[in-house]
Amino acid sequence: MTDEKRLEQELQKVLDAIKPLDGIAMEKARARIDNLTKPLGSLGRMEDLAVQLAGINGDYFPGNNKKRVVVMAADHGVTEEGISAYPSEVTAQMVANFVAGGAAINVLARQFDVEVEVADVGVKVDTNLPGVKRVRIKAGTANFRRHPSMSRSETLQAIFAGIECAEEAAEGGIKVLATGEMGIGNTTASSAVMAALTGYETSLVVGRGTGLDDEKLRHKQEVVSGALELHKPDPSDPLGVLSLVGGLEIAALTGLILGAARRSIPIVVDGFISSTAALVAVKISPLAWHYMIPSHLSAESGHALLMDYLNLKPYLNMGMRLGEGTGAVLGMQLVEAAARITLEMATFEDANVSNKEDQGVGSDVKGAR
Repeated sequence: MTDEKRLEQELQKVLDAIKPLDGIAMEKARARIDNLTKPLGSLGRMEDLAVQLAGINGDYFPGNNKKRVVVMAADHGVTEEGISAYPSEVTAQMVANFVAGGAAINVLARQFDVEVEVADVGVKVDTNLPGVKRVRIKAGTANFRRHPSMSRSETLQAIFAGIECAEEAAEGGIKVLATGEMGIGNTTASSAVMAALTGYETSLVVGRGTGLDDEKLRHKQEVVSGALELHKPDPSDPLGVLSLVGGLEIAALTGLILGAARRSIPIVVDGFISSTAALVAVKISPLAWHYMIPSHLSAESGHALLMDYLNLKPYLNMGMRLGEGTGAVLGMQLVEAAARITLEMATFEDANVSNKEDQGVGSDVKGAR
């Protein structure tokens, strides 16, 4: 049996272990939330999130959980085409910044008590730094404008690197996971993957990334269009699409999402690159969709279209487009809030407050705006 075939069989076992959400737990959570001391539905999407979390957990989702954001790092050979405002060396430099605690993701994670795990899936220069999880598949992808990004076997290996990160997190008591990434050139790869899997025109999905001007943006769009014309990826084969025009960190994030779903852990999805991994994950396993929590709407042009395609509605819209998992860590706080609201708010019976069917003050409380 080839390595590729073995990995595909192992992946199928992971997919078979992903289950639908617990409908009974969701009904129980909805009933409690509807009986809390507030007007019916007045916490809006916070209530829907709480119900989703109960379905994932199989009961009310606890508060004060251990949380972790996994920042997958890798380089992209397509940077040879001049599609980024920054050189590929920045990927390794930012990995060093992550483990030194100096990046935006570190600041936000410290504020909200979220662990940061940095994984080198394929940085061009071997980071080999204390604090970096070394799951390297190879030193970056090939230039997909000229060659396939990676082999199918390498794609599967990267996916399993992400699955293993989710498994280790679950074994370590992590109850909420978030996606993060670092890789110069990865908005180009994400745009190519999205265009291939959705059929959207490249002009709609290719954005400015690190801040390209109009001329360089047109060049970036041409690079993606040329790559798709060269490889003609099959949208019915998401692994093939990843192999042809994807990235190692995108594949690893796909695995992280699938691994989280397999272990019934909510996965808070960051911006455009992470959402592209979510797209691949859903194409591989539609059930994985139920475990995703879309954190924020990225300012990257293709993200709104991708969210619509996936039928996901981000909770935050702050014009962010940094990546690293920054939006996802902010989104984690909504998970915590939804869990605490469910468990810590009093019901009408607990607080001795009349519900909407009663007369007098209780009715006013229930109907207030």
